[in-house]
Amino acid sequence: MDVKSASRTLDLFELFARERQPLTLSELATALDVPLSSCFNLVKSLTNRGFLFGAGPHKQIYPTRKMYDIAATIAAADPWLQRILPRLEALRDATGETAILGKEQGGRVVYLVVLEGAQNIRYTARPGDLKPLHSSAIGKALLGAMTAPAREKTMSKLKLEAMTDATIVDRARLAEEIDATIARKYSITRGENVADVMAIAAPVKFRDDTYGIAVAGPMHRMNEHVAEHQRRLAAACREIEESR
Repeated sequence: MDVKSASRTLDLFELFARERQPLTLSELATALDVPLSSCFNLVKSLTNRGFLFGAGPHKQIYPTRKMYDIAATIAAADPWLQRILPRLEALRDATGETAILGKEQGGRVVYLVVLEGAQNIRYTARPGDLKPLHSSAIGKALLGAMTAPAREKTMSKLKLEAMTDATIVDRARLAEEIDATIARKYSITRGENVADVMAIAAPVKFRDDTYGIAVAGPMHRMNEHVAEHQRRLAAACREIEESR
């Protein structure tokens, strides 16, 4: 499978995740912006492998549970998550807010685990989401955890795009913010990545690698419990590091 075919396959499953309903071949081709013939070949290949099935009078297509079962098997055997996940769950339950595990990858933050809080109004995200280093709480925490040379090199390559009106786009000011993050051992964002969302994050060392853990929620609610959430975040990171 070439890179284009692999990308289209992932696009197809992400499309079904968004739509949450069966789609016809023409609907798939239109949504994916690919020729009908190419879409037909992709669907045929995935159907032959048991990942898709067709049903209904309009020959609609939908994924089987095969992808879900494969992903569940992989996740269940993940040696990192087996130790980290219980602490993330406890952090989410204790704070009532969304708990996130992320890592730097290719100059961005990739969300590895997202455990949304039970509140009706909450911060929502999905595993695999990519966030800028300069505007996300996890990104700032990870920048602060780097060695000075690595941080300087990474920050020099960042495109400081404004995600919201509150995003820091001045390099000198961002450097000051990272220095403050290092000093207090955790980062804070107030509407810098998503408007009206506040997050605090801290780095955590695990298996000779550095991750970031964040607690995120609506600004008005997070503001009232910053110190409390920070203490729980620090405790979760400490427990993870001591569990190695």
